Amino acid sequence: VGPAMPEGDTVWRTAHHLREVLEGRELVRSDVRVPQWATLDLSGRTVDEVLSRGKHLLIRVGDASIHSHLKMEGAWHVLRRGSRWRRPAHTARIVLETEQHQAIGFQLGLLEILKRENDDDALAYLGPDLLGPDWDLAEATRRVESDPDRPIFVALLDQRNLAGLGNEYVNELLFLSGRARAPPARRQQGAGGADVHGQHPSGRGALGLPARARPLPTLRHPAARRRSRRPAGPRADHLLVSALPDVRSPAVRSSRTASQTQATTNATRCQRPGAGSVPWSASE
Repeated sequence: VGPAMPEGDTVWRTAHHLREVLEGRELVRSDVRVPQWATLDLSGRTVDEVLSRGKHLLIRVGDASIHSHLKMEGAWHVLRRGSRWRRPAHTARIVLETEQHQAIGFQLGLLEILKRENDDDALAYLGPDLLGPDWDLAEATRRVESDPDRPIFVALLDQRNLAGLGNEYVNELLFLSGRARAPPARRQQGAGGADVHGQHPSGRGALGLPARARPLPTLRHPAARRRSRRPAGPRADHLLVSALPDVRSPAVRSSRTASQTQATTNATRCQRPGAGSVPWSASE
């Protein structure tokens, strides 16, 4: 579960597949291959929930919450118990097994066990989630426009503004909307401010097809084509500019800067700040 360049929709689908085999089922075996939690045994506990939040994944098991982030190379695989793994065993960071299935997290960029009661605090810094039930277009617009001198590319990548977008989708959005290479002055002429809700009457954006919205052409990246063939969840070829804050707004500048170039390899605040979360101790 997960292409070479995971973004929010990848994590949403990952949660969907994990939910099908884990949620409501008892774990018969667990193996956390991170030194800090290597002695933790979750067997005998029931998986209560599997949630996605932007690019983050939470698996709630009893009073513990498994928090993971795929970063660039991570993936969760769902297999029948006893099936041969599709990646080397030494790259596995966690193994969760029920009577019928196993879920293996390979090359996870982040894996930690949090106290269930505090797991929301670890992700509190994230902005509205494009694929979440709390998506708020007005709030995302407010956050993007709060720094008028910031390049739009960097603003859309900042997970504190809106959660889930990465380099691939941000580049496609700006290219398909005709604003990727236009000079700032041209982008701002005739905009008349951000009419976000006028573009998206429902007030809720997503990587799907809301009512009265016009889909953009199919994305051309190989990873996007692979995603579009998957039956479950939002489709990459239906990604909508109208679901995002108005990138033409005079309040959001679009000049390319050195900070924008740097952001193409490291989405701002993609991972949470170091402080604020409460680790779950295996002794508790």
